[in-house]
Amino acid sequence: MTIVLTPYWSNGVQKLKLAAQPPAPPKRGLVPPVLDNDIHAQRCLAQLRSKDKDLEKYIYLSHLKNEDPAMFYKLCLQNMAEFTPLIYTPTVGDACVQFSQIYRRPEGLYVSIKDKGKIRSVLSNWPKLDEARISVVTDGSRILGLGDLGVNGMGISIGKLSLYIAGAGIRPESTIPICLDLGTNTQKFLDDPFYLGMRQKRVPDQEMEEFMDEFMHEMSTAFPKLMIQFEDFSTDNAFKYLQRFRYKYPVFNDDIQGTGAVVLSGFLNAAKLSSDASGRPLSSHRILFFGAGSAGVGVASQLMSFFTLLGMSEDEARRQIWLVDSQGLVYDARGRLAEHKKYFSRDDYHGQPMTSLLDIIDYVKPTALFGLSTITGAFTTDVIKAMAANNPRPIIFSLSNPVKLSECSFADAVEHTRGTVLFASGSPFPEQEFQGRTLYPGQGNNMYIFPGLGLGAIVARVSQVTDTMVEASSLGLANSLDEVERSLGLLYPRIERIREISAHIAKEVIRAAQKAGVDRSPDLRSMTDNELLTFVNQKMWNP
Repeated sequence: MTIVLTPYWSNGVQKLKLAAQPPAPPKRGLVPPVLDNDIHAQRCLAQLRSKDKDLEKYIYLSHLKNEDPAMFYKLCLQNMAEFTPLIYTPTVGDACVQFSQIYRRPEGLYVSIKDKGKIRSVLSNWPKLDEARISVVTDGSRILGLGDLGVNGMGISIGKLSLYIAGAGIRPESTIPICLDLGTNTQKFLDDPFYLGMRQKRVPDQEMEEFMDEFMHEMSTAFPKLMIQFEDFSTDNAFKYLQRFRYKYPVFNDDIQGTGAVVLSGFLNAAKLSSDASGRPLSSHRILFFGAGSAGVGVASQLMSFFTLLGMSEDEARRQIWLVDSQGLVYDARGRLAEHKKYFSRDDYHGQPMTSLLDIIDYVKPTALFGLSTITGAFTTDVIKAMAANNPRPIIFSLSNPVKLSECSFADAVEHTRGTVLFASGSPFPEQEFQGRTLYPGQGNNMYIFPGLGLGAIVARVSQVTDTMVEASSLGLANSLDEVERSLGLLYPRIERIREISAHIAKEVIRAAQKAGVDRSPDLRSMTDNELLTFVNQKMWNP
C-alpha cells in the first residue's frame, strides 16, 4: 500500500499530513477475473454513447456517479466537452422538469418549511458534517428559464456541484446539494402523484424571511468552514437574500454574480476585437440588455467594471448600459419600476413607451446586444441585421438557457451578419462553416467562473465573497486564453482546460480576498504567485 503525505501550512511552517486513502480494491472473487480499469472506462463510455436521448445519458451518468464516482469524474475530465452538456445545461433543465419521474435514490439534503424552528436537527443528519466545504442551495423557484419547479430544482444543485468537483477538484465528500422546499406555485406539480415535494403553495414573504434567517444561521454553526452558493431563486428573492446575507456569511449568488463575471470576461475579449474592427475606443461601447431579471441586472452591474477599469466614473459607466424588459425600454418616466431595475433606468429619455426591439436598437445604436430574456427567437433576422448595420463586428450574446430558450442560434447570427458576429451563448451551439472559414461560438458558461471562485474562497477560508473577488475571477478568465485560442478568435478558452483555468482563477480570487482583508488563511499571504498556484493545484482532488 502506498501512503501519501500532503503538505499544509501552520503558523508559517510547512507540515505534512496523511492524505485520504483511496478505497481498497475488491477482494478476489468479488469482481470478474479480468477487470482492467482502462478497458472498463472504455466500456462505460460505450454504454453512455449507446443511448440516443440526452436524458437517458443523464440518468446513466447519475447512476455511474453514485456507484463509481472515481470512474465518473475520470471520464468527465477526459471528455469534458461531451459530458458538460449532459450533466449541466442544457440537459439538466429537462432532468429538473422530470426530476420526480426519474428519481432513483436519495442525493443531497432537503430542508422544508415544516422544519422551521428545528432546522439544526435536519442539518445534523448530514453524514459528513466535518468535511463540508461548499453547498449549492436552491428553492427551485426559478430553475433556468423553466419557472417554479419546486423540489424538482434539486437537480440544479446536484449538477452544479458535479462541476465544482470536475472543474476545480473539490472533494466529492466536501459538497452538499441542498433544496429548500417552501412549496410551489406550479399547479401541475401539486397535482402530480409522483411529485416529491410538499403539496402546498409557496409560503408568504415574511415566513420565508424567518425561515432563511434560521437556515443561514444554523448552516454557519453546523458547517463553520462552508461556502454557500445560492442558485435559481426568483428574481426578487435572489437580490434580497444576496444582500441580506453577503456581509454576514461566505455566500454568493451564481445567477447574479457568476453570470455577470463570465459575461464580463467574454465581453472584455469581444470588445477589443470589435473596437479593432471599428476603430472606435473601448470607452464608446454601448450595451443593450434584452431581459431585466436577476441575471440581466446582475450582468449589467458586473459590466460596469469594464468601463470603470478604463478610468470612467461609476455614473459614466452606468450611462453606457440600457435595459429592456417585457414592457420595453426601461426609463424613469415610464412609471413604477421594480427596485432592482431602478439603478439602470434611463433619465435621458422622455418619449412614448418604446416596445419594439428594432426601434430601441435604432435609438440606442448599441455595439453589444445581450439576451437574458428566455424568449425563444427574440433576436430575429431583422434584429441581427440591424446590429450588423451599426457595427463592423457586432457583439451578440444569446445567454438564455437552455438551448430551446435562446434568443437566437449561432447559425442565424453568422448568416445574418455575414460571418462578422462576435457571439456567445449560455448553452452550447455547434461551430459553423462560412466562406471557407470555421467560426467558433463562445459559450458564456458559468462553469468557467464558479469552480475557480469557490476553490479560491475555500482555500483562503474567506469570511465573505466580495465584489472584488468576483471581478478578479472574471479578469482571470479573460486573461486565460492561450495563443492558439486567440488566433482562432475565441472569446473563452476551451472547456478541456477547465482545471488549469480554475487554478488560475482561484489564485486571483485568493489575492483579491487578501487585499480585501476577508481571508482567514494568513499563511498564504507570504507565498509568491507561483508558490500559491502550486499550492492550489495540490489542493485539487483527482479521481
